[in-house]
Amino acid sequence: MYLIKNGQLVFENKIAQNHDMLIADGKICKIAPAGVIKVDGADVIDARGGYVAPGFIDIHSDYIEHMAAPRPTTVLDFQMAAREIEKQLINQGVTTMYHSLSLMKDSYFTPQKIRTPENVKKLIDMIEKIDGQSKLIHHKFHARFEIDNVDQVQLLCDFIMQNKIHLLSFMDHTPGQGQYRNLENYCDIMKGYKDMNNTELEQHIQEYQDKEKLDWDTISTIAALAQKHHIAVASHDDDSVEKLDVVKSFGTTISEFPITMEVAKAAQAKNMYTTAGAPNVLLGGSHAGNLSAAEAIGQGCIDILCSDYFPASLLHAVFHLHNHYGLNLAELFQLVTINPAKAVGISREYGSLAEGKQGDVIIIDNAEDEFPVITAVFVDGRLVSTLNYYR
Repeated sequence: MYLIKNGQLVFENKIAQNHDMLIADGKICKIAPAGVIKVDGADVIDARGGYVAPGFIDIHSDYIEHMAAPRPTTVLDFQMAAREIEKQLINQGVTTMYHSLSLMKDSYFTPQKIRTPENVKKLIDMIEKIDGQSKLIHHKFHARFEIDNVDQVQLLCDFIMQNKIHLLSFMDHTPGQGQYRNLENYCDIMKGYKDMNNTELEQHIQEYQDKEKLDWDTISTIAALAQKHHIAVASHDDDSVEKLDVVKSFGTTISEFPITMEVAKAAQAKNMYTTAGAPNVLLGGSHAGNLSAAEAIGQGCIDILCSDYFPASLLHAVFHLHNHYGLNLAELFQLVTINPAKAVGISREYGSLAEGKQGDVIIIDNAEDEFPVITAVFVDGRLVSTLNYYR
């Protein structure tokens, strides 16, 4: 049992000064102004005026791939990688991670062993196993299915029916549309992977564009199976309102990384959650020249921030947007807590500070300098990490 005192509690729509919180039996038991809660035997945690917030929920991050395979042809022990990554994540505020694993046919420029069907299956099995054993964070699986991976449809459906998938997104990285609609930008990015002349690049683009892809009927069937198993479905890199109409028709509720402001606003108008990458905020824009996350958040057309590939970016993006753009801090916290929880269907237990909810709570040093620091983390009501931060 823990009594958190002297904190600024981050609620869904406000930040309350000088409040205390009691955590017991894995839950948030009571929240009240400072001094009201009287209880014997509780361990007292002094928040020292810091922010007391719900643990972050990251619904799109492929960071585990980098930890398990730090080089394209190197694969380390998966369980070791997961144990190491969760030690990092808790101190970055992430208490629930939807590991985004790619199910793709091939990777032309970086033939990564981590993305073979055999290794993806091992990772999925490991995530399921460690989520039942872990004492640090909640591990979930976000299946990122590339629509040219026509040979692995049955494997995907098997994972769905085995309840091993917690979020499903359909991706299409074909040059000339979506993220890579600007072919000049695409060529510049690809040259960073491999030294190629213009003729070789043109040949590659043509081969990629001519690949066999899943038809919309097959995608719709897979999406319906996912929804039957209460799995949220996302689209990826939506680049037009017309595409939104199509993906919405088979039950998609999340638009990941909309390419333009117009598409982001249209997705919200269709009652879809919109997601942007927190690294985009910190970098000042998209590496592919697409939507500026900061600008879109300022205009209210992004609902969720994900870490994409850099988990620490969630914490820093929230405070960066507050400090440099003057945006409301309580509303910014929604991007990494209650909104992603709602999008993936876990908001009854996670994503906000309320009596009866799961005790996933973080304490953030009041961030008087540029970079905030997590000083304590509770998961399922247990204190799993503390950091003694001296000014």
